Amino acid sequence: MIAGKHLSKGSTIPELPDDGMLRLYSMRFCPYSHRVHLVLDAKKIPYHTIFIDVSDKPEWLTDLNPLGKVPALQLVKETGQPALVESLIISEYLDEKYPENRLFPKDPLKKAQDKILIERFNPVIGAMYKMFVSPEVVPGAITNLSTGLDIFEDELQKRGSAYFGGDKPGMLDYMIWPWCERSEMLKCLLGNKYEMDKERFNNLLKWRDLMIEDEAVKCFYLDGETHAKFMKTRREGNPNYNMLVNPSKRQRTC
Repeated sequence: MIAGKHLSKGSTIPELPDDGMLRLYSMRFCPYSHRVHLVLDAKKIPYHTIFIDVSDKPEWLTDLNPLGKVPALQLVKETGQPALVESLIISEYLDEKYPENRLFPKDPLKKAQDKILIERFNPVIGAMYKMFVSPEVVPGAITNLSTGLDIFEDELQKRGSAYFGGDKPGMLDYMIWPWCERSEMLKCLLGNKYEMDKERFNNLLKWRDLMIEDEAVKCFYLDGETHAKFMKTRREGNPNYNMLVNPSKRQRTC
């Protein structure tokens, strides 16, 4: 995986080797892009990463993807080198295209049920987003977050496994992880105003500790303090996408 500064308006398309590797157009702090990184790393699929400044996008991005969005996955081996967009579409494509270490259940019913749970996580995302971007506690957001998480606490209890995917993380685990990782920033942003109830979310907290040790998660993991530092720059209206880039050091690879 190759990464560097986030490319912005006026930049040129990066020159990459003609090696047939997938090209992921991403943003370092985007949870939707994070989903795709997790799937690629979990399945050990080699790929190049091109980071995009989503506040000041390079002109050529819409030539690649008319929607001008990240994540976008360019399939360089396919005719015309098309790009896929939307994290769930990309992730399911990768699971079908690269069946080794399948992440969705093989059983059609169980797969459908996991996809429904991914959709049911959206209220959690909405509640977290309000808490991330607002400098003040949004009324009802903490209650809505906890109510949304109850569904997943109960699901883990019902499944009786360490992960939603069984004895190892599956697609459902990876699709909700980016926001669970970012939930740690709430301690920094809200202080003592938010803490997950250890009794109410006993299974989820154990799951979170296990996920942090997962090989794919480690490849793209940032602690809560780092996520909060970026979010504060976003709140100030000047998101520092390149805050992790150190030009004197070789960029991290995984």
